[in-house]
This record gives sequence, structure tokens and C-alpha cells, in this order.
Amino acid sequence: MRKINTFWNWFQDNNQTIKNLINETPIKQKQICYLLNKRLGYYCKALDFMIVFPKKATQTTELIITANGNPEYFIKVTDLINNAPQLKHWKFTAFIQPTENIDKIIDGLDDQYIFPEITIKTSEIKFLPLNYDDKIKKLDIIIYLKNYNIHCNTKILLQAIYIILQDLLGEKSLYQNINFVQLARMPKQTETLIELYELQLYIDTVNYN
Repeated sequence: MRKINTFWNWFQDNNQTIKNLINETPIKQKQICYLLNKRLGYYCKALDFMIVFPKKATQTTELIITANGNPEYFIKVTDLINNAPQLKHWKFTAFIQPTENIDKIIDGLDDQYIFPEITIKTSEIKFLPLNYDDKIKKLDIIIYLKNYNIHCNTKILLQAIYIILQDLLGEKSLYQNINFVQLARMPKQTETLIELYELQLYIDTVNYN
């Protein structure tokens, strides 16, 4: 508890500097992020942070604490956020949360993910379950992509898919429910495939049954 209080005491003393980070020079931004990361590391070196800045200066700035999907440190994230102070214009969030743009994805109006040599939209991805392990309560899935043969066996593509899954499901749900991901080329007949945006609903159904 002492380490938690030490972190939040430092954060409260420096919250205005951190909130103004976006307006600083690149060098100053790097210095502030270094200090924040160092202070967070005193509490737990396995954790990282993300800062989401609002469109207007008067709106809330969000500090997200992430365990990078490592379940061994989920409790560390939860304990830290549960003891966060009440600060005006700040929101403190445990774990990277799922996207709130499901309607856009359903309508095919979602933004593209742009990676080196790869451009993907969540609305263009489908999946099928491969196996559900009752012991660990995790699901193996196969992800179907257009033009998969072009990027076949590239590490970047698999990393990209995990980023998309994390945005769709949220950090905690992804690593608690997904065990293995296999990639495949989208077949000509897709009637039996499931839209990727329905993955969380499928997970909830499997877990409930």
C-alpha cells in the first residue's frame, strides 16, 4: 500500500505538468514520460501507461494503466486504480478497454488500421472457433483475412491482429478468453463465418453455457 500511495502522491503533485504534456516540445514530452514511467516502475515494473488527451482542454484526460495482457499483474493494475485519487479533469482506468465504435464497425464505417505494408479494417475480418479448452476456459480461433496470401507468415500481421483484438475485446477479455489465433485466407463462400465484431458475444455465450 505504501508504494501505491507514493505513486499517487507524486502524480497529484505533477498532474498539471502531465496533463499539459501534449503542448510541450518533443524533448520535454520524453522527459515527462520518462519520469512517469520511472515512478510507475517503482510500484511495478511490469506495468505501462497510456494517456488519452481530450479534444478540448476543459475536458477529462484519461490515464490508462495496462499490464500488457499479463494476467500475473492484473491485480497490480486493479489495486493501483482502486486507490487512485479524485482529481478534477482526470479519469483513471484499469486496462485497455474495448472499442465503443461497434456501430461503425457493423456499418463498415470503421477506421483502417495502418501497419507497415498492411492496411486492415475490423469490419472486413471474420472468424470461426477452432477449440474451447474447458480447463483453462480459453478459446482457439481462426481469423479470416482478405489477400492473406500476400502477407502469409509475417509476424507483423499476427501482431496487427492482436492489436485489433485488444481494441475490440479490451486487454483483460482478450488474454482471459483467447488462447490461440490462426490466420487464414478469406474463402469465396463466407456464409458460415462469423463477423469479428461478434467475437465478444460468442465468448459470453460459450462461457455462460
